[in-house]
Amino acid sequence: MEKRVLALVVAFCLSLSILLCGCNQVPCTVHFDGNYSGSEKYEPITVRHGGKVERPADPVREGYVFLGWYTDANLTRKWDVEKDKITADMTLYAGWDKDTGDSFVYPTDDMDFSSLRTPGSQESAYGYQTFFLPQKDGTRQPYVGDPMPYYEDGVYYMYYLKDGGDSFNHSIYLATTRDFITYEEQQEPVLESSRTGGQDSWIGTGSVVKVEDKYYLFYTGHNGSGAMEYKEKVMVAVSDNLTSFEKLAGWEITPDITLGQKNDFRDPQAYYDPETGIISMTITASQNNTARILKYSVSADLQNVTYDGIIFTNPVGKFWNLECTDTFRIGDTWYVTYSAQDDTLWYASSENRYGPYGEPKRLEGKLFYAAKHVEDGENSYMVGWARRSESASSTQDVAAWAGNLVVQKIAQKENGDLVLLPVDSVAEQFNKRRELLFHESHSFIRAGSRYAYTQAFNCYESFMITGEFTFDGTGSFGLAFDYNGKTDKYKMISISPSDNKLQLLFNEGETLIAETEISLEQGKTYSFTYIQEGSVGVFYIDGMAALTVRIYGASGKPIMLFAENNAVLFTSLRQYTR
Repeated sequence: MEKRVLALVVAFCLSLSILLCGCNQVPCTVHFDGNYSGSEKYEPITVRHGGKVERPADPVREGYVFLGWYTDANLTRKWDVEKDKITADMTLYAGWDKDTGDSFVYPTDDMDFSSLRTPGSQESAYGYQTFFLPQKDGTRQPYVGDPMPYYEDGVYYMYYLKDGGDSFNHSIYLATTRDFITYEEQQEPVLESSRTGGQDSWIGTGSVVKVEDKYYLFYTGHNGSGAMEYKEKVMVAVSDNLTSFEKLAGWEITPDITLGQKNDFRDPQAYYDPETGIISMTITASQNNTARILKYSVSADLQNVTYDGIIFTNPVGKFWNLECTDTFRIGDTWYVTYSAQDDTLWYASSENRYGPYGEPKRLEGKLFYAAKHVEDGENSYMVGWARRSESASSTQDVAAWAGNLVVQKIAQKENGDLVLLPVDSVAEQFNKRRELLFHESHSFIRAGSRYAYTQAFNCYESFMITGEFTFDGTGSFGLAFDYNGKTDKYKMISISPSDNKLQLLFNEGETLIAETEISLEQGKTYSFTYIQEGSVGVFYIDGMAALTVRIYGASGKPIMLFAENNAVLFTSLRQYTR
């Protein structure tokens, strides 16, 4: 009996061995995926079970470097063609990294923030260069309000209302630049508010225009004391040198009687036509509690002023006035831009300079305010100020008036919409590539309802981050900044596909600070650029949207990639400093 059982066991084992040997001889098919939209097709290869893949020729993708083959499209495990064996049919996915043609640099002059433990002490230590801030007046820090850009002979003249410091009631000061990287600040005011209680006891924004051999600075004269019949009038000053202006006594424009108000009449933007000898001017005002943009015509000698009527009526009821309007043309389309109180920068388009204009659209978030257009014959730019907090330690708002000067390039999409882009020279100054906080140039994050974080970058005094992302969920993702070592105080630049929003959030997503609209598709790859100097940053989803942010208290700490309710692949990640 025992011999019979033994014989059966031997026979079974022999049969199993023969069967397994047969299975091991079944060939396996290996497929190759280029892992990007429009990639070339690759022929599959057959490999014996337990064999190795012979190293295929490296694929080629224009503008990218091949990283190797991975076992999944999210590049979480690299396939070692020298060691890994094939045991089943499988697909290998190509990994790619943008070919930026640079290598790591290791500067030794990075600013040390270890002793600067409060957001306020960090803010005081920053040496703002690109996001211009006026020099301190003793211990008092002045700020830039409502810029009035003007271009001539390679120089950008950035007139602005100086808030605080040695400025008297928002007097107009000047900083000039040729490259948007460094600015030369004029210490004396270009035009000072009246110290004797006149109509312009406070100055509001305006514009500079050249008329023949003179420069006119049209501006808002504001007197809220009740001593004047009109709270606001449009006034003018004259110059032959662009660095100092003299007020033209007695010249003024008051609101037309049909507007029915004497309080809000401001922000003149002037344009001169040498063929007609006419200065056309837009002014913002309210009529019947509805915000309007008006047009005036002024003769070159300033002797004749004509009210031409309303060219734009705000369709959004909550705005009582539209501020810092401008009109300009890109291609065959005319645009009007304006900022709305506690909201954002808007624009509308038309076939003609003075309308009729279509429905307005938001262009940026509420932290990029009072932006006006300037062009140099080659490119067009929007010049505004980045809003700040009254206290750098605030985790609830960024709502104070005036801040740092910020310039962004403005371009036209194929459908005629406008988009803001990084200024070329600003991005190009960041040319020292730094190591990331992990060894790869890509990172995959899969997260459920709780935020998942991966430390990726260092928050230097000034830096630029670039990369690409692809997602397949509906939850948010982006960059998270450590504020005080506590997760629930993280500050986030958040992309939310389900809400079609690009947002600045404080307190780990609980407090909305600013936002703009963005529409993204699952499975599509997008590139992004983020530039920060001091506490001011601008995040770009390249060619699609921009959001100005204010990040206090993060310097010297790690910056994280994050996701929630999403699976996100970040690729071609780079960080640069100046």
